[in-house]
This record gives sequence, structure tokens and C-alpha cells, in this order.
Amino acid sequence: MTTTTTMTSTSAAPATTGSAGAAAGRRAPRPLRRTPSVTAPPSRRDARRPGALPVRQTTRRVQPHRWFADRLLEVLSGQRPVAWMLGHTAGEAAYDRLWQLAAQGVLRPPKGRPVPLVRGCGCRVVAPGVLEAFARVASGDASRALAFRLERGADLRWRCTAVDAAGPSW
Repeated sequence: MTTTTTMTSTSAAPATTGSAGAAAGRRAPRPLRRTPSVTAPPSRRDARRPGALPVRQTTRRVQPHRWFADRLLEVLSGQRPVAWMLGHTAGEAAYDRLWQLAAQGVLRPPKGRPVPLVRGCGCRVVAPGVLEAFARVASGDASRALAFRLERGADLRWRCTAVDAAGPSW
């Protein structure tokens, strides 16, 4: 096979013909990009992985009144024992009132009714470190109100100091 090389006035590169010329006319392949070695898929959030943020720093912090509304609902609806809230209440009066409400079953749904859920939650700052909060609790089409007071202790932990439930019975 013969190849001929010709020079043109408009091009400085030699023009080639034939099968060898086709390979020579192509661009050189791009070099492969080097990526740093990864020990896990990029979506993994594991503190054991080097350079990864702990999961706690990547998640959104839950507001204290919403956290307490969920916990109080679980106790007052009979899903959890009252002792579960022992470390989260301040004073005997709050714990005794929580015990009394749980014993009455104020948020415990009757047979055939769905488990109650917190539908809305809000709070008002009364003083620095003191919140008065409310929650709307619904089970099916019926709803009740839950009111509670939170105070922040010297250890910067929120504790429930008062709780009450109101509304028609399920």
C-alpha cells in the first residue's frame, strides 16, 4: 500500500490518504482523569469514613417544643410508659399530672380509631429559657389540644414543667 503526502498552502500539517492516514487524522484520545480513591459511595454519611461529616452535623435540629409534643403524645396515647418521661420533667407536680392524664387515657384512641398524630405545634417565649407550647393532636377526623410548658435548666436541657390536655373525648 502506498501513501502520498501532499502539502497545501492553507494547511501546515501533511495530508495523508489510505488506512494509515485515517488513523493519523484522528485526535489523540483524552487522558483519563484520576479520581481520589473513595472508600464508600458518595451518598454514604458515615463517621467512620475518612473526611466524612458525622450524621448529627448534617441533619436539621428538631425544635424542643415539637420534640416534647411527640414524646408527650406517645405517653398520653398509651404507646409508651409514663416513666419514659421521668428524666424530661422537672418537679413532682409535672410528673404527677402527666401520670394522672395517662391513667385517664385522655389521648388514648378507642378501638377502631387510628393512632393519634401531632398535626400542628407552636410555642411562645414567655421569658428567657421558658416556652409555653401547644400541639394539635388528631385521630381520624377528631382532634384534641395538648398544652405544656418547657423550661431550660442550668445544664441547658429542656424539661417539661406543666402539661394539660383539652377537647372532646374521642
